[in-house]
This record gives sequence, structure tokens and C-alpha cells, in this order.
Amino acid sequence: MQLIRNARIVAGSAAFFGTLCVDGAQIVDVAEGASSVTQADDWQGDYLLPGLVELHTDNLEKHLMPRPKVHWPVLPAIIGHDAQVVGAGITTVLDAITLGDLDTESVRVKSFAPCIDGLQAAQAAGVLRADHFLHLRLELSDQDLLKRFLPFVDHARLKLVSLMDHTPGQRQWRDLALYRTYMTGKQGWSNAKADAMFALMVERQQLYAQPNRCAIIACCAARTVPLPLATHDDTTADEVRDGVAAGIRISEFPTTLEAARTARQHGQCVIMGAPNIVRGGSHSGNVCASELALAGLIDILSSDYAPASLLHAAFLLQENGFPLPRAIATVTRTPAQMVGLHDRGEIAAGLRADFIRVRLFNGLPVVLGSWKAGQRVA
Repeated sequence: MQLIRNARIVAGSAAFFGTLCVDGAQIVDVAEGASSVTQADDWQGDYLLPGLVELHTDNLEKHLMPRPKVHWPVLPAIIGHDAQVVGAGITTVLDAITLGDLDTESVRVKSFAPCIDGLQAAQAAGVLRADHFLHLRLELSDQDLLKRFLPFVDHARLKLVSLMDHTPGQRQWRDLALYRTYMTGKQGWSNAKADAMFALMVERQQLYAQPNRCAIIACCAARTVPLPLATHDDTTADEVRDGVAAGIRISEFPTTLEAARTARQHGQCVIMGAPNIVRGGSHSGNVCASELALAGLIDILSSDYAPASLLHAAFLLQENGFPLPRAIATVTRTPAQMVGLHDRGEIAAGLRADFIRVRLFNGLPVVLGSWKAGQRVA
């Protein structure tokens, strides 16, 4: 039995000073007010929050390729990634693994299957501290996409599928100059290679994107438990409505206010990037997430490429009119429920004891400890 007292607990709809009781892997009691039990761990007013739930992180790719053209072994990359996310307070993570890429030399093409196998093996061996699931990101213009995807459609850890189209000149990359800067910097492409790849991307999109999209949507819907689907980088109202018509419930990183408003009008859940909140704007020139927050158009935050941004951005949402419990829900309860993980994401009796200790330092929330299923993991 664990007892924590004098903690500032952020529960589902309120924040209060109180006491938490954990028995094994489960929260058994949450009480407001002081406790005189001397055996309790005194948190001295630090925040007690649910463990963070991350639906989309590319962070593993950074460990697989720490510098352009430097490839790291898969298992050490997985272990390093796991340590980083749990240190950021993320106790449940959907690792975003990309299937499909026109560049046959990319880290994504070479590592997607070894990454999935490695995550499964490491999870089974008990060497991962966070709880890892899969988010498969499908690049629709890849001619071999169905062949790549079908072996994993019934994978036990698969929780989310997103449909992507990174063809230059539209969606996230309407500004070709920004796309060129991004690809030459991140991938180490020369300008000549960028020109050739851009032309090939446009050609492949025209041939494969729509047939792949229809086949993937049908495949996910046909499962005994249908897989949640997300659109990616919707820019126009028509793009959002196309996703709604296909039964897609999640709008991931809409790039304009128009797209986010249309998603909300049609009942889609809107995910935005936490780095966008922390930086005060998009790195690729798209809509500022704080603008969407002020309009009440953010349901979930994702750390995307920077795990430490998730908690930081949640606290910053208070500057955009979010009460603290609502802000914390964007990185805990709401993402957990969106992918069917109803046993976590909130400090409440009967739920799994995933929680973190957080202290504010000059206004910055700092994770001092992380617990998963009642066991301290960081």
C-alpha cells in the first residue's frame, strides 16, 4: 500500500490539495484535505498528475538517426527513446512508426519492421519503463503501402492509424521553399535530389494515393474492433469533410483555422502539436496552436518530435483560457479514451496507478518522478 499526502492533485474536473492511496497497480482512494498519517510520503505541495498519454511521437526516429546519415542500432535506440519519454512524464506512448517512403535509403524504410519487432520484444521482456503501443503512419503515395501494412493490421499493440500525404505543394508543405529547407536539413538531401524527389512524389501521389486510401479505410473498418483513424495535416474544409465522410474521427495537426473549425463542426477530435504551443508557432509556417486554443479548438496535444514539450504545453494552455484540469486532460484522459485505453488517464479510484510528480521551477513544470501501475519507473 502506498499513501501520498500533501500533494496538489489534478483530478478530472478539479485541482486540490489532498491524499492518494494506491494498492498494487490501482488507485483505491483520492481524498481532499490534509492527512495525519505519518507513514505517508509527503509531497510538500508538488503536483500529482496522471501519467501523460502520447498518441503521436516521432522521437524514436531521432534515436535511430541522431545525425543525418548516422544510423543507430534499433534496440539501443528503443531503450534510449523509452528513457527519454518516461523522464518527460509520459507513461503511455503510441510510437509513431511510418510505413511508406519514396526514398529507399530513408531510416523509415529500413527500420519500420525491426522497430515494431524490437518494441514488441522489449515490452515482453519487461525492459521498457513506459507502456508502448503502436501508431502506424501510412504514406498514401507509396506503391507498396498495402504490402507493408497488411502484416501489421491485427497487431496486438496497434491502437491508431493515420493517413498521410506529404506530397510537396499541399497540406503541411504548401510552401515549397520551407519543404526544401526541411528535407535538405533533416535528410541531408542535395538540391538536385530534392528536385528529383519532389517530381517523383507528385507522380506517385497521382497513381497510388487515392486507391491506397480507400483500401486502408476499408481494411481498418473491417476489423472485429475497428481501428481508430486520423487524417493528417488537413488544410481545407473539403479535406476535412472527405475524412468525415470516410468515418475518420481524428483530425491530426490541421494546418489552418478553417480546417480545425470544420473538424470541430463535424465532431472530429482535434490534435495539435505541443512544440507549436511551446515555440509560439509552427515550424513549417502553419496555424499557431495557441490561436486554436483561444478558439477552443484543441482536444489533445502531442509532443510530436519533442517529448518534454507535452507537459510544458499543457501548463501553457492556461494562458489560452484552459482551466488546469481541462489542460491536463489534453495530455492524459482525452488521448487515452480516444484510443480505447479507459483504465488510465485520470487520478480516480479504480483506475490504474499511472501518475507523475511535478514541481514548478520558474514557471516551468519539471517531472521529479513517474509511476506506472503503481511502480516507480523514473
